[in-house]
Amino acid sequence: MFKSIRKVSTKQLLKTFRINYNESSKLTASWNINVVTNYSTQTAYQNIFDRNAKRLQKERAARSPDVELYDYLKEEVGFRLADRIIDIKREFANAADIGCSRGFLSKHIMAESVQHLTLCDTSPTMLAQAQGTPGLKMTKLEVDEEKLDFAENSLDLVISSLSLHWVNDLPGCFSKVIRSLKPDGVFIASLFGGDTLYELRSSLQLAEIERKGGLAPHISPFTQIRDVGALLNRAGFTMLTIDTDEIVVGFPSMFELMWDLKGMAENNAAFNRPAHISRETLLAASAIYKELYAKDDGVSATFQIIYFVGWKPGPNQPQPLARGSGDVSLKDLGKIIETGGTKKTKA
Repeated sequence: MFKSIRKVSTKQLLKTFRINYNESSKLTASWNINVVTNYSTQTAYQNIFDRNAKRLQKERAARSPDVELYDYLKEEVGFRLADRIIDIKREFANAADIGCSRGFLSKHIMAESVQHLTLCDTSPTMLAQAQGTPGLKMTKLEVDEEKLDFAENSLDLVISSLSLHWVNDLPGCFSKVIRSLKPDGVFIASLFGGDTLYELRSSLQLAEIERKGGLAPHISPFTQIRDVGALLNRAGFTMLTIDTDEIVVGFPSMFELMWDLKGMAENNAAFNRPAHISRETLLAASAIYKELYAKDDGVSATFQIIYFVGWKPGPNQPQPLARGSGDVSLKDLGKIIETGGTKKTKA
């Protein structure tokens, strides 16, 4: 289990959270907790997230003098995602990292695997901080993940780590990615899943019901694993591989968790976010969190990570046999196993 060493005074945190950031040049003090959104049944998307607020949050986090202290989660996920890229024994001429942040993927991409990598992000400060491995040719592009404009059939590889969960139009984003990929190109990415921060979500919900008699929208939507597969299929990707992982991080209290979310630029950016969370609600939520999810040395927070790999159809990919081309029925499969036969089975 990862463990945060951050310790911030409760007084300082409460003072920070009470500030009302209503101006467009400032940021919200509400926090990102998960609620599941179902994209697979939607025919049109809604603008749930304030992309400008998210850009400003990332800028503020990147300019913090201790920004490295909050990199631990994204560093770990970037390393795990890079392993999946290395598993593909192929040299990619042109690749793009969308939502690259501070380069949590590019620092693991070897020049022997990728000839040229384009780093894309909305935050110019994070782009400036992103670095690659020795010899890796890179171009940095300040662009929104929702407004990708790569030429058709121009990329061999598209990667993204912990960025896509803030995209309003995931179906549209996936369609732009597959359009930019060459035939047999691959899309490899990670994003937060529906169980992320369920401890914080439930604690704040219970506290608000107790103190306010209802729920305020402190919740930003995440997607479920089944919806990721449906969206990739709808966009046209084939040979999908989707899996999940959980990273549990320990904190002294709920307040250190919330402080770290701000340092990661993972605080709430929904359009309907409230201006602030009251002091009494925060204190009640902290007590509930400790009661329900306490560990020996503090509390824990769960981050569910969804990883996926999708391929653009190409002539060199394995193709299924034509239906009915087998010469043995599946109902006779048991007999074949018993006799050690190796005949093809009928579909």
